[in-house]
Amino acid sequence: MNYLFVHQNFPGQFLHIARALADDAGHRVVCLGDKVNLDQRPQEHSKIQRIFYQLAEESGRQTHHYLLGFESQIRRGQAVAKAALALLKEGFKPDVVIAHPGWGEALFLKDVFPQARHISYFEFFYSSKGADVNFDPQFPSTLDEQLKLRIRNSAQMHALLTADMGISPTHWQKSQYPSEFLPKIQILHEGIDTGQVKPDPQASFERGELRFQSGEEIITYVSRNLEPYRGFHVFMDSLPELLTRRPNAQVLIVGGDAVSYGKSLPPGQTYRQQYTEKLKDSVDWARVHFLGRLPYAQYLKVLQISSVHVYLSYPFVLSWSMLEAMSAGCALVASRTPPVQEVIEDGKQGVLFDFFNTSALVESVNAVLSNPQDYVTVRARARETIIERYDLRSICLPQWLKLLN
Repeated sequence: MNYLFVHQNFPGQFLHIARALADDAGHRVVCLGDKVNLDQRPQEHSKIQRIFYQLAEESGRQTHHYLLGFESQIRRGQAVAKAALALLKEGFKPDVVIAHPGWGEALFLKDVFPQARHISYFEFFYSSKGADVNFDPQFPSTLDEQLKLRIRNSAQMHALLTADMGISPTHWQKSQYPSEFLPKIQILHEGIDTGQVKPDPQASFERGELRFQSGEEIITYVSRNLEPYRGFHVFMDSLPELLTRRPNAQVLIVGGDAVSYGKSLPPGQTYRQQYTEKLKDSVDWARVHFLGRLPYAQYLKVLQISSVHVYLSYPFVLSWSMLEAMSAGCALVASRTPPVQEVIEDGKQGVLFDFFNTSALVESVNAVLSNPQDYVTVRARARETIIERYDLRSICLPQWLKLLN
């Protein structure tokens, strides 16, 4: 069979399934992505053919600001359609098209490949109530911004109409979509490689002059970028009291300084800069280590040496890092928000606290560090939950293959 994956930053969520299909000599696998992004990435698999598209121009200056994002999605959709037509001219006709519609890439694929089966990855549907918007009183949303959300969902609405079926990684993320489309969407996570992401009592982490190993008192925090959507500001506000209570603790923070979600800052400013300046000398910064973004192997070492791992999230897309922390056997202290609660029951796979309650965060972390033996079973249950529900080899990948074949 012929498979076409479409993702502006391929492989994205499609890494494992694309590789598995490419391993089968009976399949031809082609990926289509943004040249700017894919030029910076190594080849994912020797048998995955990479095709690029390139955006010709940005949104117009006179465009209504509600439409700027949608216009960009249309332009991206046109660029993808042009590249898809070139594939068609070369004789490639996909049996199945798997696309992430969030950036507009899937807008016109049904017109180019009408005979193919189209599967869309539905990650998150924006709403002005009940999810991320206006969740955090520190970052209120204006009515104008709320109205704009309707247009922000436009490309996904087209995908909901044209896709033959959809995929959402979690039940809560699926629940955010309009009820009339829910029968079209299946729950199917990308999967966690529990054979690779596992506990290692001998693990150590080295970077420059830093040397840490399993058994030391290490508090970890991970996010793609250090920003409010992942509770970075709440975690930072907890540091003065937390480090006072735990005089021997070291804090390892993994994440970049860009903004993935929510409101961007003025040029040259970062949330890390804002909160370190706010806290000033109330924190012993010699024990707080900002590691930036790490290669995957080093990131796993951070999880494996963690004494307690802190994860926070708005009601939004659930991070891979939380599931990987569980698979690595971390003692998790996490925010009591719907995406987290789908996976973690308080006291069983981790400890939950109110997102905005820094005192509860400190108390929970202190309890884990003071009595580590009390959380051995919690760590084991966390890993068992990932193996039973999200294991790549035994659960998720077989489900993906069954779906696509």
